[in-house]
Amino acid sequence: MAYRRAESVLVLIVTSSNEVLLLKRKPPPSFWQSVTGTLEANELPAAAAVRELAEETGISGVDLVDCQFQSEFEILPQWRGRYAPGVTKNTEHVFLCNLPFKPLQVTLAADEHSEYQWLSVEQAIEMVWSPTNRAALEKFVLNQ
Repeated sequence: MAYRRAESVLVLIVTSSNEVLLLKRKPPPSFWQSVTGTLEANELPAAAAVRELAEETGISGVDLVDCQFQSEFEILPQWRGRYAPGVTKNTEHVFLCNLPFKPLQVTLAADEHSEYQWLSVEQAIEMVWSPTNRAALEKFVLNQ
């Protein structure tokens, strides 16, 4: 069995009018988040951010800002079987995708997400489940 890397990216998508894109996970239901994803073997965080953005939203050909910020979070017990024995923490790299306007279409990864919403920064902060997603929105979007 190939284990996942305990390293991921978080991509915050925000328009020039401060609207934030959130995606609703299929499993678990009611779990709203920014674009996230695990780094593949030998993949650099910047490449993973570009890949995950395209896979989860269909957005490509845009510049991403590496926020030069990482956070660590506890991997929930129900997901630990995906990682090597004894791995309990994940390191998450934060990127920012600044868009001049909302794309006409967001193409979701059907196996991962069921819907999307454009929200104010404040609404997005209230809606996201992950504490690291909330903190990144506060640090890199709300306070900018």
